[in-house]
Amino acid sequence: MQEEQASAEKTGSKVGESRLSTPPTRRWITRGLVLLLMLSVLLNLGFYAWYQEYFTIAGGPTEQFETGDQFASDKIAIISITGTIMPPFTERILESIKTAHEDKQVKGILLEIDSPGGLVADSHQIYHRLVELRKKKPIVVSMKRMAASGGYYVAMGAGEEGVIFAEPTTWTGSLGVIIPRFDLSGLAEKVGVVSDPLKTGEFKDALNPFREMTQRERDIWDHILDESYQRFLNIITDNRKDLDYEQVKKLATGQIYPATDARENGLIDEIGYQEDALARLQEMTNLKKVRVIRYRHPVTLADILLGSAEASQVENRKQALLDSTVPRAMYFASWLGEVPGLQ
Repeated sequence: MQEEQASAEKTGSKVGESRLSTPPTRRWITRGLVLLLMLSVLLNLGFYAWYQEYFTIAGGPTEQFETGDQFASDKIAIISITGTIMPPFTERILESIKTAHEDKQVKGILLEIDSPGGLVADSHQIYHRLVELRKKKPIVVSMKRMAASGGYYVAMGAGEEGVIFAEPTTWTGSLGVIIPRFDLSGLAEKVGVVSDPLKTGEFKDALNPFREMTQRERDIWDHILDESYQRFLNIITDNRKDLDYEQVKKLATGQIYPATDARENGLIDEIGYQEDALARLQEMTNLKKVRVIRYRHPVTLADILLGSAEASQVENRKQALLDSTVPRAMYFASWLGEVPGLQ
């Protein structure tokens, strides 16, 4: 009897354990289903972003009502330049400019800038398109937190007839050009790293961070920097009627100017907010009833996965040393501490 009772107790214990624990097969099935669900969600988000982006290419950005009379036929378009000026955001800005240029109902442009600058080529592309746009429609600039370096460069698209507003707390200026480079030759020597690239020309690895730059290489890059720098100075001179070349050159030391100093030095026209800039633009266009709209672009897959448009600019930190060998001339506020491509 005792043996039978013990056997029954063991059997009951095993049954209880089997009821409490999940079979391994079932656990793997559950995990597999969860993984498939997550992949399905990501794929659907990707297809949605691709769909939005594909069907916006031909039609351009969408309009979002901002303020004013929503039933008015005449419009003021807000074109926003936010964050670092670089792809893929450059293309979005250019699309907005093109849409405003072709829309006959758009009578004026409010250029909203909140940017520390960016790539030289991209800044100039935007400026060039704004010059074409201002021939047909007036442009007023509203600077937000900062409009530094390339951010100030694109503001010159408003021209002599345009008006530049900056908020009381805006930082602007930082006029100049920078090509980021690290010199790790001392560290390489300590750890025994020798740079020995296979190259087809003397200057092919001129920005190699693992050795010191030669004087011939430095002379070449100084020339390239000066060419972009002189273009920057001339563009400011051409578009700020109260500043000549020598005055601009004195201001172009790379330093930042708060709004009050920027106005005293002729870099901006007024200290005020977006509503003040819109009121001035409405006066310039002689519009009593106007619909203020903002251009919006569809969310891309990068925006969805990384959380924001700005996040998509962040590159893998493990690539920083390799990226430093790639020449990237920038109208960028280097005082921010981090530079696109070297974050």
